Parts: sequence; C-alpha cells; structure tokens
Amino acid sequence: MVDPVAALCNFNVLEVIFSYLDLNDLSRCSQVCRSWHHFLNDENSDVWRWHCLHKLPKEAMKSDLLTSVSTYKTKLRAYFHAWSPNDCSRNVYIKPNGFTLHRNPVAQSTDAARAKIGFRHGRHAWEVIWEGPLGTVAVIGISTKDAALQCHGYVALLGSDDQSWGWNLVENHLLHNGDMQGSYPLLSNAPKYQVGERIRVILDCDDNTLSFEKNYEFLGVAFRGLPDKKLYPTVSAVYGNTEVSMVYLGTPLDG
Repeated sequence: MVDPVAALCNFNVLEVIFSYLDLNDLSRCSQVCRSWHHFLNDENSDVWRWHCLHKLPKEAMKSDLLTSVSTYKTKLRAYFHAWSPNDCSRNVYIKPNGFTLHRNPVAQSTDAARAKIGFRHGRHAWEVIWEGPLGTVAVIGISTKDAALQCHGYVALLGSDDQSWGWNLVENHLLHNGDMQGSYPLLSNAPKYQVGERIRVILDCDDNTLSFEKNYEFLGVAFRGLPDKKLYPTVSAVYGNTEVSMVYLGTPLDG
C-alpha cells in the first residue's frame, strides 16, 4: 500500500519538475502513465497556474477578456492561439495583452491579421470581440496563409479572394472570392453587430463548414465546402484606432 504522505510528496515534487518543462514536454509527460495523465489533466493545478502566470501578460490576466476560458490551462492555450504579431498588416500591432490587435489610423488602407495557429482537422471555436468602431467595413472569418493582409482603399479584404471567407458585420453579408455570397444571418431584420458583443466562430474541418454564434444563439452555417487546407482565424478592418480581440475556446460544445 502506498503511504499517502509519500504520495503527496511525490506530487509536490512533480509540480516543481513540471513547472520547468515546456508545453510540448508536458504533453508527452501526460502520456507516460495514468497517474501523470490524471495529474496533468487537472486544468487548475499549480503546474498550469505557474505556466499561466509566467507566460501570460499581466494585462490579460487582470482583464475580463478571458472570462470565457475559466481554467489556467485553457487561458494558456488561448494565448498560444492568439493574433500573430508576425502575420498581420504593417498597419496593425498586437497590444501588450497579447489578445487584442490595434489598427493604426492610416488613410486609404484595409488591414488584416491572422492567428498564430491554423486548423486542418477537428472542430474549433473562438470568440471575436470588436472593441472599437466598425467603420464602413468590418469582416471576421478565416483565411489561408496565401490571403492578402493589406490592400489600398477601404474594402472587404477578408473574402476578396479565393483564399478567404468572411462575414461583414456592417452590412451582414457573407464574402468569398470577391463576391457577396448572400445575407447573414438568414433572419428578417437581422440586428446589426453592436460594439463589444462576443461573436463565436465555429470551424468544422471534418464537415468543412464555418458557422457563427452571437449572444449564445446559433446563427446557422455560413460557408460550406471549405478546402482541405490549414485555415486561420482572421479579421480585416478599415477604421483607424479600432481594436479587435480574439480568444480561442477549443472544441465547441454541442447543444
């Protein structure tokens, strides 16, 4: 029989050791044995708390931005899926919190940003919060790495080519390959987006569909027949000093 005090000491030692490992190593450790898997499966354990507090910017931890991800592990995962400072227009920068992009007030320019991680398999959900004025065009959706991130003028950049798919929140139109694919959502007198609302984006790489939710209401499938390519959360904006946050949620819950 295992001494419970000795077992507790072992877990305390594991916490210290695991705090020095990177996330890839922790993933491998969770596959070593049932005990380690159970230990690391606690998403609010001191191991995940330590990594969260040491890797996430303090601005993010102190804000209300991460209220949809309740555990230390999911907050950490959201951070590694946030906007990429290396994959955005030159007129966009990522704020110190790591989750919010800021578009500089540059005239006659449309600017976009992609997330750090794209998806080709599985089901994924993330929230987008437009925290500044929309301007004449404000588009959320997905794109491949081949989609442009900046262009001249004020246009719906996301959805302007065959490498991107977007929902223009200003006009409630779906956009792809430079064409308006129809109104969305398919509701009579559908309400327009209000600044600060959280929109949930749902990418199903198994069914090749893209859908949206607003205020926890499923709005229907927006796009079908998506290609078998790695697809990235993306937005494009035109309004100077507007800000857009994105929080990755993980696998969407059904129902």
